[in-house]
Amino acid sequence: MVMNAQLPRLVAAQICIHGCLTGLRMAAPLWALRTYDSAMIAGLLLALFAVSQVFIALPAGRYVDRHGLTRPIGISVLLASVGAVLPALHPAIYTLALGALLTGAASGLTIIALQRHIGHMARDGADRRRLFSWLAIGPSVSNVVGPLLAGVVIDAAGFRVAFVALALLPLLTWLAARGLGATATHVPVVGGASGRAWHLLRRPKFAHLLFVNWLLSSSWDVYTFMVPVIGHHHDFSASAIGTILGVFASATAAVRVLMPWLGKHLRERQVLIAALMTTAVLFAIFPLMTNPLSMAIGSILLGLALGSVQPMIMSNLHQLVPPERVGEAIALRLMVINASSVVMPLILGSAGVVLGTSMVFWVVGGAAAGGAWVARRIS
Repeated sequence: MVMNAQLPRLVAAQICIHGCLTGLRMAAPLWALRTYDSAMIAGLLLALFAVSQVFIALPAGRYVDRHGLTRPIGISVLLASVGAVLPALHPAIYTLALGALLTGAASGLTIIALQRHIGHMARDGADRRRLFSWLAIGPSVSNVVGPLLAGVVIDAAGFRVAFVALALLPLLTWLAARGLGATATHVPVVGGASGRAWHLLRRPKFAHLLFVNWLLSSSWDVYTFMVPVIGHHHDFSASAIGTILGVFASATAAVRVLMPWLGKHLRERQVLIAALMTTAVLFAIFPLMTNPLSMAIGSILLGLALGSVQPMIMSNLHQLVPPERVGEAIALRLMVINASSVVMPLILGSAGVVLGTSMVFWVVGGAAAGGAWVARRIS
């Protein structure tokens, strides 16, 4: 089947382009810390990887709707390779900042193009859930490949060589995706005015889906931000905190491996409601956990819940918007998630001081429980 033959190449394309971003996202702040010993500069560099995706998302979505897969992938490869090679030529704050913006934009454009392409490849709802489940494995792998490659090369040969190595990864994306755009289902684009993507929010079910997606993404941000705070409060060792976060990441990867099979038997709404309710319950008890073992067990359960939702979100999205508007809808989703990733750490830091870590977990957990009611209204 043509579709099955494409799938490994599409996943590999995502792994390589996203691996360039995750590797640079690890190497850039590390360079800043070693050079300037400044957490503020390191944090600014980290934020820039998400900032660019916020601003390019909607134009990128429209571009993908017009041109399909091949041309956006080519642009992404160019942006990512240039973004990684610039600090290799001259390591400095401004080249790393520009590199963060370029690789972030490249990753966002690639995600939109691949997710739209996958959605149009699917024969029906069950097949769409299966395909998106396989595609969701890509970021889990690239989150290992990119930082591992960067770390090994930095230790062996220094930062400049590591940046060059990362710049080569996007070239593998081009090789993996080359020729696949020709097999995509053609979807004619219905012209519209600038800013028309916002009109999608008038579709109640799409607005509900976007809200649920934002809740789940914010819950992920709350977990990764607050668990180290709780661990520090209870005097956990750094290795214990790292292990807790590590088992969470492993659980998200594991459930995504299983989702192609689970997706045959579960509907999107069922998975979203279960994930939201599981998050609500775990957030209610996380502040009461006082030892690493209990937090690790809770993290595994939360990772299974949050890791399962992306394929279902994407499958539902393709059902709720017209085929010629899918790229814009994906872009709108990406923009909301990345804007949240930029803003949430600032909000959580302030809320943690004012309300305390326990109250932050309980407020977000309550919102997740309310989100389960909203998810029931999504068909």
